[in-house]
Amino acid sequence: MKLSGLKLNFRNFLATLFVGLAIASTPSVASADDNPSAVLNQIREIGVLKVPVMTGEEPGYIKDRETGEWGGFYVEFLKEIAATLGVEAELVETTWGNLAADFQSGKLDIAIGVNPNPQRGMVVDYLWEPLFIDAWAVLTPEGKEVTNWEELNNPEKQVVVQKGSTMQVVAENLLPNATVVPVEDRNLAIMELQTGRADAVVFSVFDAAQIAQQGIGKVSIPEPMLRNPATLAVARQPGNAGYINVLTNWIQQQRSLGLAQSKLRDAWTARGIDLSKLLPEGFSF
Repeated sequence: MKLSGLKLNFRNFLATLFVGLAIASTPSVASADDNPSAVLNQIREIGVLKVPVMTGEEPGYIKDRETGEWGGFYVEFLKEIAATLGVEAELVETTWGNLAADFQSGKLDIAIGVNPNPQRGMVVDYLWEPLFIDAWAVLTPEGKEVTNWEELNNPEKQVVVQKGSTMQVVAENLLPNATVVPVEDRNLAIMELQTGRADAVVFSVFDAAQIAQQGIGKVSIPEPMLRNPATLAVARQPGNAGYINVLTNWIQQQRSLGLAQSKLRDAWTARGIDLSKLLPEGFSF
C-alpha cells in the first residue's frame, strides 16, 4: 500500500509538472495595451477628438473676432478627420511650442502641420507620410532680401524664431554664428521685425507669404532651399497602431486625389496670394 501510494503521488507530481510547463510555454493572452485599436476605440467611445487651434496662425487657424468660431484649412482638415472617426472635434487652444507637453498631459489627440522634431519625437509619433510640403523661408525688412542662408550667418544678424518650433531648429543649425532670438508666438516675431529689432524671421514659405501680403516685410527662399514636410502627430502610447493606420490612409487619400493641394491652393487664392510667384518652377506641395 505504501509503495502504491508513492507511485500515485509521483504520477500526480509528473502530471502537475507537465501542466505547469505547458502553461509556461503557452503565449500569454494579449493585454489591453497590446490591442492595436485601443487608442482608436477610446477616442470613439469618448466621442471627441481633441485637436489644437492657435491664434495668430492664419490661414491655417482663423478665429472669427465676432463669433469666436474657428476656421482655416487646418481646422477643416481636423474636422474631416474627426468625421472619419465618427466623433466631434474638440478645440484646444495652444501654441507650437506647447504641443509636446499637451500630448503628455492628454490635452490633445492629434496635431497637424507639424514637422519632424527630435525633441518632440521623444514623446510623439510622427506619421512618415507628409500631408503637404512647403519650404523654409525668411521674412526680412523691405530691400534686405537674402539669396543664401550664409548672408544671415554672423553675430550682427538678429534672427527671430518661434520658441520650441522647428523654425528654431533650422535657425540654430543653419546659422550657428547668428544671434537667434526665440519668442513665444508669431505675433511677437512679427513685432520684432516691424520695430527693427530683427534682420530676419524664419517661417515656412506659406506663412511668410501670408504675412507679406499684409505689407509686412519681404519673402526670401534662401539657398540651399530646404523643403519642409508637414504631417500629423499623435501621442506615443500603447495601442495607437490602428489609429496611426487610419490617419496614414487619410493622408494618402488626401494627397493622391489632390484634395490637400486643392484645399491649400484655395486658402491662398482666397487671400489674394499667388504662390507661383514665390515657389521655384516645378515645386509641388
